[in-house]
Amino acid sequence: MPTYAAFLGHQPHISTAELAAVIPGFDIVNTFNKKVITFSSSTQLNSATLDILGGTVIIAEQLSSDNLELKDVPRLLVKEMESVRGKKVTFALRAEGIPPRYVKKLYRECKEAIRKKGRASRYVGNERKAAATVILYDQGMITGKGGLELVLLASKNHFWIGKTIAAQNIDAYSKRDMEKPVRDTSVGLLPPKLAQILLNFGLWLDASDKKPKELKKFKPLSGTVFDPFCGTGVIPMESLIRSCAVLASDKVQKAVTGTEKNLDWIRKEYKILKKDVKSTVWKQDATKPFDLKVLPDCVVTETTLGTPMERRPSQKDVMAEKRENEVIQEAFLRNAAETMPGVPIACTWPVWRTKKEPIFLEKIWKVIEELPYEVVLPIKLENHARPTLFYRRSDQFVGREIVLLKPTK
Repeated sequence: MPTYAAFLGHQPHISTAELAAVIPGFDIVNTFNKKVITFSSSTQLNSATLDILGGTVIIAEQLSSDNLELKDVPRLLVKEMESVRGKKVTFALRAEGIPPRYVKKLYRECKEAIRKKGRASRYVGNERKAAATVILYDQGMITGKGGLELVLLASKNHFWIGKTIAAQNIDAYSKRDMEKPVRDTSVGLLPPKLAQILLNFGLWLDASDKKPKELKKFKPLSGTVFDPFCGTGVIPMESLIRSCAVLASDKVQKAVTGTEKNLDWIRKEYKILKKDVKSTVWKQDATKPFDLKVLPDCVVTETTLGTPMERRPSQKDVMAEKRENEVIQEAFLRNAAETMPGVPIACTWPVWRTKKEPIFLEKIWKVIEELPYEVVLPIKLENHARPTLFYRRSDQFVGREIVLLKPTK
C-alpha cells in the first residue's frame, strides 16, 4: 500500500481523526512529532485530496521504501527533476528531525548535483523554515511543472524521503472566510477549515457502516447535509463545494437571509448550478419538531456557543451560560432523535476556558444515555480521555467540543 506523510494543523489530534475519517485504509506508520505522521492508505492520493481536508497542511508521497540515508537525497532529487521541463528548476526541502546545518549542507549538494546535469536551480525556503505553501503553488511545485519539494523525516530509528504532492490552499480558505458577503461576528465565526472538518466527520458517520474498506480510486463522500443552526451558512457553503445537497435552518431571520446570500455567492465563485446541487434554507428553531419530507444523510452543525467572550470568564459567569446552553442542547437532541430517527449528528458544544481549567457541558451526557445514540471517533487517540475532540485557539475564551453521535438503531 502507498505510504504518505502528513504535516498536521494546529489541532493535530483533530487532524489525525479527520484523516482517519476521509482516507480509506488509513493506518499510522510512524509519528515524528505531534504534527508530523506517516501513514498508509489503500488508495492512491493526489493533489485534489487536500482540497477536502481542513486539518492537514501538506501531504507527501514516499519515493522509495529502500533503506536510504541523507547522502541519497541529491541523487533522488535529480531523478525526480527529470520530469520537470526547462533549463532552470525550483526545489525545496521540508525537513523534520534533521539539524539545520545538515539541511543547509544538503541543499547546497542538491544545487551542485543539478548543476552537473547542466541545469540552473533556485532553492526556496531555508534551513530553519520550509517554504510557505503559497510559494509551492506559485512556483509550480505541486503540479511538478516548475520544480518540486522533497520531504525528509528523521527519528532515532527511521528515515523517510518523499515528495510533496498536495498543499493546503490558504488563499482559497481566506477568500471564503473574508470575502463572503455576510459575516456576523456577534455569533462567533466558524472557520471554513473547521467547517470542512465537521463536514468530513458527518459524512464519515453516514458512511461508516457502508464504506468499502478498499477503493481503487479515492472518491470523496457526499450526500444531503442538514445544518439546523446555520448562522451565516459556513457549513452549508462547504457542503455545496463538495456537491452535497444542503438543508439549512436558523431561528433568526437575519441568519437565514445571510445564509441565502452566502450560498448564492459561493455558487457563483465555484460555478455550482442549483439544478445540479440543491439547497433549501428556512427559518426554524432547532428545538422545535422538524417537518422534513426526506431525511438528510447527516446533521452537521455548530450549535449555539452562547455569549461571545472578550475576556477570560469567571466560574460564576460560566455557570449561568452553561445552564442555559444545556437546556438548548437537550431540547435539540431530543427533537432530532424524535423527528430525524437514524440520522447521525456531528456537532460542537461550547467549552469555557477559565483560569483554573476548561469547563465542559456535563448534564447533556445523561441525556445522550437516554437517546438512541453512541458517541464515536474515527480513530482511537493516545492519551485522549474524552470520547470527543477539543478545538481551541489561544486567543479565544470559548472553545469547542466536537461530538460525533452515531445512531444505535
